[in-house]
This record gives sequence, C-alpha cells and structure tokens, in this order.
Amino acid sequence: MPRVPLGTIILLIVSLLIYFGVAQRVLDKLKLSDKAALGVIAALIIGSFINIPLPRGPRIEASLNVGGALVPIILAGYLIARTTNIEKLRAAIGIIVTAAAIYLAGRFLNAEPESMFMGPIYLYPLVGGIVAYVIGRSRRSAFIAATMGILLFDVYTYLRIMIQGIPGAVIIGGGGAFDAIVIAGLLAVLLAEFIGETRERLQGGPAERGKAPALLKRLRPSSPMKTKQEEEGEKGETGENN
Repeated sequence: MPRVPLGTIILLIVSLLIYFGVAQRVLDKLKLSDKAALGVIAALIIGSFINIPLPRGPRIEASLNVGGALVPIILAGYLIARTTNIEKLRAAIGIIVTAAAIYLAGRFLNAEPESMFMGPIYLYPLVGGIVAYVIGRSRRSAFIAATMGILLFDVYTYLRIMIQGIPGAVIIGGGGAFDAIVIAGLLAVLLAEFIGETRERLQGGPAERGKAPALLKRLRPSSPMKTKQEEEGEKGETGENN
C-alpha cells in the first residue's frame, strides 16, 4: 500500500478547516477567498504527482515537481503583489535567511539524515517556519519566506549536485521537500497568527490609527455604541457604493 505524503494529509485537514470556516481570519490576512484557497490546495495535491524534467548530467536525474515547486512559486508571486514594500523586503530577506538556516541546520546537526536527532522532514520545516516568522513577521511575508526559503535550499541542492557531478536523482519541490514546504508554510503562518493575535489582545485590540472603520468593525466585537468617526466612515462608504 503506497504511503500518503504527510504534506497531503495536512493539506486535506486544512481543506476541512477552510470548508467549515475555521481559517477565515487567516485567509483574509493572506488575501485569499475560501474558493481560491481550496483551489490552491487542490493544485498542490494534484501537482505533487507531476514532475517536469530538468537539464541533467551523467548519472544525474533531475525534475521540477509542479505541486511542490511551481504552485508555491505562483502563490508566492500572488502574495508578493499584494504586500507592502516593507513586507516585500522582509520576505526577500526571509527567503535567503531561511534557506541559510536550513543549510546550517543540516550542516551542524549532522548532514546524514540517519544520524540526525530529528528527521529532515521535521527539522527543516521547523527551522524554516520559525526563522521565516522572525524575519517576515506578517502572515504573508512569513509564508513566502518559509515556502520559498525551503524551495531555494532545494534549488541549491540541485545546482550542487550538477556542478559536482554527484550521481543520483533530485526532484525540486518533490519527495520530502513537498512535505517540508507545506509544514514550514503553515507553521510560519500559525506563528504569525498566534503571536499577532496575542499581541493584539495584550494591547487591548488592533491598532486603530490609519485603519478603515469597516475593517475595525470586523476586528472588534460588535457594540451598541458607535463613535462619531465610525458613523461618518460608514456613511462615506455608503455614499461611495451608491
């Protein structure tokens, strides 16, 4: 009986959470609708079975996994296009730092998987997710840094094998890398969501300066008393819609 990849199992669980509306707040932060998110998950799962051949050398087989590489790249591009300049900068730095952290983790914690205190399928996404959040901070930046950081490390592995002529096979975004990308991306977003939510509660709620009244209304519990600013904002929005 073939083993179902851990990443696929996690994506199926996330699909159920999205279907039942549990992940709505996170999706709003990522600028994704329920249908779009489910479409991305379907593309990730289906694409994980599709490999595109890449240039290869003697005794070296190489390919690009659609679900583990191509789909995450497209999703990251979509998110980058909808981030602020500071988020773009954090995401770019986060990608490089995340890839470097994964490389160093494998280097100094024993490079051979069988001698590691923790398997690469858990170690790499754990390191990647935490580092990506610390650098990216926001949900979008953290997700981009985590997924693209691991993918960059995979590309580095492919180039190293090609340059050094090491016999073997490499699938960029495939195999264990697919699981690592899924876990790291979700971990980075969950850290950003949990820590961000905790900070907001400790500070008495989200910062109101510069925020649209309609957005604040969604972020706060409903109250029978409305401020004059909120009423004016709602009237202004109604006028624009008409």
